Amino acid sequence: MQKEFINPPGVLTHPSFSRIITVKGPMKLIFISGQTPQGDDFGCMAPGDMRKQYLFVMEKLSLQLEAAGATWEDVTHRRVYTLDIAALRQVTSDPSIPKPYKNLPCSTMIGVTELSHPDFLVEIDLIAVANE
Repeated sequence: MQKEFINPPGVLTHPSFSRIITVKGPMKLIFISGQTPQGDDFGCMAPGDMRKQYLFVMEKLSLQLEAAGATWEDVTHRRVYTLDIAALRQVTSDPSIPKPYKNLPCSTMIGVTELSHPDFLVEIDLIAVANE
């Protein structure tokens, strides 16, 4: 399987995501549902704390990628939903926050008015392409 990360001339090369990713060859497509900061009791982890919620979500996404036989390098698209884009941007730009990507996936961030629990501040879903 071969992946090509393309940021074409004439389109802003963004520091947080790739514009285009092409994939060819034998592969396995992996779709991961939106991960929220939801604990085993269905309640919200760290209400009101964007940093802790984001780190929790990323930890759970890492576990799901591993379970599917993939890594963060296999992620080709992420979609981020948040109640507060500025707060999430501040968290993700903090140098102490781990950056799981060497090659940035395609990405969309969407500001929303509500997620599936009133205390959730962030939800992230992923698409990954791994070797068979």
